[in-house]
Amino acid sequence: MTTGTTDPVPDGSPAEARTAPVPDPAGGRPVLPPHGRVRPLGLAQVSLSGGFWGGRQHANAAATPAHCEAWMERLGWLANFDRVADGTTSPDRPGWSFSDSEVYKLLEALAWETGRTGDPGAQAAIKRLTARIARAQDPDGYLNTCYGHGDQPPRYSDLEMGHELYNTGHLLQAAVARLRTAGEDDLVRVARRAADHVCRTFGEDGLRGICGHPEIEVGLAEFGRALGEERYVEQARLFLDRRGHGTLRDIPLGRAYFQDDIPIRQADAWRGHAVRALYLAAAAVDVAVDLGDAELLRAVERQWERSVARRTYITGGMGSRHQDEGFGEDWELPPDRAYCETCAGVASIMVSWRLHLATGDVRYTDLIERTLYNVIAASPSTDGTAFFYANPLHQRTPGKPAGPGEVSPRAEGGTRAAWFEVSCCPTNVARTLASLGGYLATTDDDGLQIHQYAPCAVRAELPDGRRVAVDVETGYPETGTIRVRVAAGTRSPWTLSLRVPAWADGATVTEDGGTRPVSPGMLAIRRSFRAGEVITLELPMRPRFTWPDPRIDAVRGCVAVERGPEVLCVEGLDLPAPGDLDALVVDPLSEPLPDAAGARVRGRLPARPDRPWAYAAAHPADAEGEWFDVPLRPYHGWARRGPTSMRVWLPVSASGTSS
Repeated sequence: MTTGTTDPVPDGSPAEARTAPVPDPAGGRPVLPPHGRVRPLGLAQVSLSGGFWGGRQHANAAATPAHCEAWMERLGWLANFDRVADGTTSPDRPGWSFSDSEVYKLLEALAWETGRTGDPGAQAAIKRLTARIARAQDPDGYLNTCYGHGDQPPRYSDLEMGHELYNTGHLLQAAVARLRTAGEDDLVRVARRAADHVCRTFGEDGLRGICGHPEIEVGLAEFGRALGEERYVEQARLFLDRRGHGTLRDIPLGRAYFQDDIPIRQADAWRGHAVRALYLAAAAVDVAVDLGDAELLRAVERQWERSVARRTYITGGMGSRHQDEGFGEDWELPPDRAYCETCAGVASIMVSWRLHLATGDVRYTDLIERTLYNVIAASPSTDGTAFFYANPLHQRTPGKPAGPGEVSPRAEGGTRAAWFEVSCCPTNVARTLASLGGYLATTDDDGLQIHQYAPCAVRAELPDGRRVAVDVETGYPETGTIRVRVAAGTRSPWTLSLRVPAWADGATVTEDGGTRPVSPGMLAIRRSFRAGEVITLELPMRPRFTWPDPRIDAVRGCVAVERGPEVLCVEGLDLPAPGDLDALVVDPLSEPLPDAAGARVRGRLPARPDRPWAYAAAHPADAEGEWFDVPLRPYHGWARRGPTSMRVWLPVSASGTSS
């Protein structure tokens, strides 16, 4: 998950020797690539200062880590480490086998917070949690609270579902965040011993197994890069190469659930469990980059292209099947049964960010924007203490509110829950929002690229020592005006690049005394800049209809409305009667209009009489109904006013228009 640790792959050139990087404890400086298209920036180089994302980052820091730690303490997940250390483990250990990973993701979020703000509370929490974890580590480096102690099952006796290596992968990612924000400490040393244990146990001459849930691969690759330890990256490569050959035992859901049915280099699309598939793809990009493996990188690019084109929702959500939390086949995108797990949204961003750093292709940062606004932003409550796990695009009946002290037994429910029996999403949201600044901008040899728009300050140094500094001022996405103010002038020219989203036909830029139209893609402005001058990008924010590919059977005859990067939806609360939502049809010939809440469209509620049989010999025409303005709101805000029905895809009227 750690942003900015993926190095672009050279164009088929051999991997260059690397030396161990020196972390920047003061600011979480990224591990800079020795070569590549663009370079990531650290949390001290890009600082959010309010707006849509700054407010969410503040709420996350103020409440979410403490909320997560309190739940883990209450449910005994933290005490599991104490029991291992004290020799008091028992078969009735609380929590799923992967509950250790939630502690590690929490640690990663806390590490990013210390790098971002220096928060002493986050620092104290890291030390407190690390001490408990370190006591539970075995002398040979093995660290797990569900296997290998007392009456528990033996180590690595259930590679399919045991999640031992998965847990270790999240430990390594937490250690990378800590290494980059504070240098080497007890947490990093615990992670080193765990990584060494994995390499000894599963190395070239060790066990030939793999983990049923990919994650160890990306953890090893990130940790190896951060420490300059190539053997960790090589172990990640071994795990990647072993997958896809039927190494794991078959299960009713099939080996595709584990991505163990097809070698990663041969696959054309992502399949099986969505989070597993995406974590594996992120690791593959990391390994391809570090080892100069252009074939492996092209394989992930190919999978991204097909999966985005045919297996991804308009929100950027991924995963259309509840039975395996997985991808469906091409065009299998039902809105009411969309799973779109929040964790899959996080993992999608991980993959797209790595691919962008490797290639510089703006398609990847376009998808990151879509996923951020319509999956990540949708999950947490305003105060950061309740979350969506699944993100459907159609809620037929209002959900039942979960009490603040209840553990939700299911992932879907139509309301945000404080905690889940499988509570992977709250900690994933926490680490993503804490590290969000790392996704906003990059540099290359000649300048600065801004990818996501939020009020922020960017201070960076180019490879030749030139310093570039800009401040971004914007109310985006409420408005489409983005002002980039140059904070420090330069004598020599450099290139400022601004991403113009794919949806932004009609965008303009004003700079150096003139305004001109710009096309979607990367807008590059190269010259010397004066301190205080402003470049203004205007993105068109008028709401627009979006039509689905007719091969998506589930939404044929429907239309969606988008405004800027936000997908909009209708909530039953905004209709004359909440139960009317299923009857709503909209006029496709009447363009959506701006509205304070988001947009409005012309719609009506034709009578739908109940019949003894749901089918007829003739196409049913819409009965009469009065046209009225239907308000639409950003999808990320749905159910914030209370339980409600909701839909993104709106059936179009079969007869007549509002004109």
